[in-house]
Amino acid sequence: MLFSPRTQDRFIGVDVGSVTTKLVVIDGTGHVLLEEYIRNNGSPIEAVQDAFGRLASSGLDGNLAGIGTTGSGRFLAAAIVGAGVIKNEISCHARAAREAYPDVGTVIDIGGQDSKIIFFKDGYPVGFNMNTICAAGTGSFLDHQASRLGIPIEEFGEWALRSRSPARIAGRCGVFAESDLIHKQQLGYRKEDLIAGLCEALATNYVVNVARGHPIRSLVLFQGGVAANKGMKKALEDKIGLDIIVPPHFKVMGALGAALYAAEASSSGVVYRGRCGKDSKLPVKETASRISSFSASSKGFICGGCANSCEIQEISVNGKIVARWGSKCGKWEVT
Repeated sequence: MLFSPRTQDRFIGVDVGSVTTKLVVIDGTGHVLLEEYIRNNGSPIEAVQDAFGRLASSGLDGNLAGIGTTGSGRFLAAAIVGAGVIKNEISCHARAAREAYPDVGTVIDIGGQDSKIIFFKDGYPVGFNMNTICAAGTGSFLDHQASRLGIPIEEFGEWALRSRSPARIAGRCGVFAESDLIHKQQLGYRKEDLIAGLCEALATNYVVNVARGHPIRSLVLFQGGVAANKGMKKALEDKIGLDIIVPPHFKVMGALGAALYAAEASSSGVVYRGRCGKDSKLPVKETASRISSFSASSKGFICGGCANSCEIQEISVNGKIVARWGSKCGKWEVT
């Protein structure tokens, strides 16, 4: 799809999740030019700036024509970089999936601390479910189990595929799953059988607690960092009885969707709002370098103006307050 006839236009999508930050740059045709995947390590502001620092060092040319943000930290990211488009993660994952596979039927997305499923009809999203309560089966849970078993998370899926007799693991709850895993480990179960059993249990948990009885229709896409785990992919395929496709940019589909929305918005006159003192299009390298070197910080305080005692979060860039949220009455809004 042609979003911009100008060959040097670049659109950036930023997805700030609970565990990782993703950045994608596309051109006017929606082609991915660069992607970054960075762990937050408890500091999403630093992760966003790190992502833009990597972009600045990449040598990518072109002019910045729009930025979109998504994820649980989308408002934080937008405040720092001056994004013109802010979208929720369901919309962005669905948008990227539809762009890559117009005949998509279902999107399975497993992120750092939540799981989602998006249902499509005739190429358009018609519903979704999320599981944000239990961490069982999410990326952070699998990271923890890989660390406890002494196996790099990158090799977790390969170990699962070696198993010939998967252990039966209780996967409905993260606490019970870990307890069961430890118990069977103490009984002498092989690591590959434990890992395969864990993948099977978590696939069952996903279908029961996230899909919740809704029909999963082909074509099925598996998105999010956990899609790199071949053991989880196989376990999900066995559970739903359908082949699953892992898209080329599976780790950054949310950021890709945000970039696509930014590109669409640019054709309607919505552009990069700018934290660099200009609204005109700037070279990507220059803009990314400036964003990466901003002095950005956040602080929180309790408003004592009334009995609500609202918890206010304040974001500053280069000493200037650029955003606040948390107020029920709007007293602390930044205009």
